[in-house]
This record gives sequence, C-alpha cells and structure tokens, in this order.
Amino acid sequence: MKATMIGGGMTAFGKHTNRNLKSMVEEAVTIALKDAGLEKHDLQAAYVGNASQGVLQGQESVRGQVVLHAMGIGGMPIINLENACASSATALNGAMAMINAGEIDCALVLGMEKMYFEDRSIVQRAFTGSMDVEVLEESVRRMKESEAKARAAAEAGSNEPKKEKSGEKTVFMDLYAMSARAHMEKYGTTQRQLAAIAAKNHWHSSMNPLAQYQQDYSIEEVLASPDVAYPLTRLMCSPIGDGVAAAIVCSPAFARKIGAKNQMEISSCVLGSAQIGGDQSESNLTRLAKKAYNQAGVGPEDVHLAEVHDATAMGEISSSEGLMLCDPGDGGPFAEAGHSKLGGKLPINVSGGLECQGHPIGATGVRQVVEIYWHLSDRAGKRQVEGAKVGLAQNAGGSTPAGEGALSVTIMKR
Repeated sequence: MKATMIGGGMTAFGKHTNRNLKSMVEEAVTIALKDAGLEKHDLQAAYVGNASQGVLQGQESVRGQVVLHAMGIGGMPIINLENACASSATALNGAMAMINAGEIDCALVLGMEKMYFEDRSIVQRAFTGSMDVEVLEESVRRMKESEAKARAAAEAGSNEPKKEKSGEKTVFMDLYAMSARAHMEKYGTTQRQLAAIAAKNHWHSSMNPLAQYQQDYSIEEVLASPDVAYPLTRLMCSPIGDGVAAAIVCSPAFARKIGAKNQMEISSCVLGSAQIGGDQSESNLTRLAKKAYNQAGVGPEDVHLAEVHDATAMGEISSSEGLMLCDPGDGGPFAEAGHSKLGGKLPINVSGGLECQGHPIGATGVRQVVEIYWHLSDRAGKRQVEGAKVGLAQNAGGSTPAGEGALSVTIMKR
C-alpha cells in the first residue's frame, strides 16, 4: 500500500507584512480540504514542517498546534518537524509512513514559514543557524577569500564597468557561489548558462499567479542585475518571503471510500544527509535518488517534470545532475539548450522554482509536491506540462562540514 494525495492548496508566496502565520495557514488548509472534499473533523493527524519560527518569532515546541488550533483543528496528534529546507518534505515522509503502516487513514501535511521582517539581522540568524555555528566564522572567511580571488580573475582584462553590488545576502548565497565556481572550473559551466536557468524560471513564474516574482527576464537582464556573490546575480537567487502550502494525504482505501476526485500515488518519499567517509564516487543526492527511483519503480528517464531545490541557479544544476536527469557537468548546457523549459524534453521548475516562486524555507517541500500534484491532475493552468504522469520533487537544506544537512526526494505518479 502506498499513500495517496487527494488535495492541495497554498497561499501566494511573497512579503505578507500585514498577515500573520495563522491567517496564511487557515487559507492554505481550507483550500486543501475543499480540494479533497473533506471537513476538518475528517483529519486524523497533522504533520507540520517549519524551520525557523523559533528564531524569527520565538514560537517554539508547539508551532503546529498554535496555528491549527486557531482555525479549529485539534484533538489529534500534531507533529512538528524541523529539518532545514526539507522540513515539510520530512513532514510528508512522516505522514506517509504512518499511513503506509496502517496507523492512520488521513493526514494533513503542512509547510509554513514567515520570514520577511524589517529587522534583517533576525532573518540572518535563521540562515546561519542552519550551519555548524562553531565553525561558521572560519567557513565565511574561506568563502569570501575564494570569491575575492575568482572576482579578481574574472575582472582582469575586462573592459566592462564593475557591477552594482546587491544588498544584504545570506551566507548560503556565498556557499552556492563557491559551488558554482568549482563547477565552472571542473566542467566549463558558464555564467551565461546560470543566467539561462534563471531566465527560464522567471519565464515560468510569469505564468504562476502564486509566485513571488512574476516578471519575465532575458538572459542579458539576468546577467546585468546586481551582483550577489560571483558568479551569481540577484535574479539568479531566491528571495526572502512568506508562504504556506498544505497537502491532504490518505490511504488508497480512504480515497476510494470518499470518492476522491484527484488521486495521485506518493510512490516514494525518502530522506537523507551527507555521507561521512566511505565511497564518495557519487554525490549524496545521487545515492538518495537511486533509493527513491527504486522504491517508486521508475528511473530518471520516466520523469515528466521535476521541482528541484534551486535556491540559486546553481542549485538547479547540481540537483538536475544529482538526480540523474542529465549527465554530470551537463546541467548548464542542458538548460541553455532549452531542454528544461516548459515544452522541452524535461521541464524543471515550471512553477518558477525557489528562485522565482520564493523560498519560505519550511513551506517549500510541500509547495513543490502541490505543484507536482496539480500537473498530474491537469490543473496547472498556462504552465501545465501536457501528459505528465510521473513527477519528482527534491529538497536540500542546511550545511555541515560533510555536505548537505538534509536531503529529500519525492516521486509521485498519476
């Protein structure tokens, strides 16, 4: 038996300065319940993914209980999961496991985060706390030294004026930039290819009314946007924002019993983290992806669309390669050739991805799954991937000296 998704909903992602998390949760959950044809009392458990509200607002321990009780949902297990950017994917994993084990029949899976605050120092702590804080200062020093050398080399002999610097950035932008520079040196990936990925995702997001960014940009405009950390420009990076996404998952028997209109199998939802020692011949993500494909009974060649963790354009490259959606080193050329664009051989981040839909950390995992669900049920509007039958969602969050702190891969089937 494999859990089934029968409903999904989300708020618009963006800077909701006039709203609290409770009102956003109520909106997303109400949409998901209506989509599933259920009432609040039909739920038997809730799994809530949230990464940073403790740091950002001081709300600890009972984050899910607080927001759900406010809308009249309680009396059942409410389980809070905190696992960096994979928080709500981890919540989905928990709900799926309990359903597959026969312990419950129907659960709410919620991803939520309110990250935009005028005091940016508070927001910075949410990101630095996703790294090993005891080695943070040394890590930042090494990343800045690496960028300074790379920038000097790039500017040497160039007649172009120095670019405008973007404003405050998070430490993860430096981490992604360092990864991009290493990829460029090893495989010949270009800054223009990174811009092609971002331009593609901005075009996708122009068709997504729930995206934080909805403006189409050319490759040249992406390259000309303010510099964040070489080779990344502002339009290659995800914004800070707020958002909530909700999914209703249940057993196949429960779905049949209520006559659910749209039923999509959650074929696999697997979690991992960076491996320490041992065989390092393949990436942490590739190892996890193989497990997910095996559980789902499919291969990368069977995937019709993917939502991957592109906190920057470099994230899409590393994810698409790690998931074996293209060959190692081919992520840049693959995108530049148009293969990952809507209408291409394998559309990636048709929502606009984290770069453009936005990345309220705890909401992203479920947001990706809801996006896949809409495509599999032919309800994605202008950005619909025609004939989609297999969809994949992937998260990567936090950082340790060994690599990623949290990884997830979810595969769904029509």
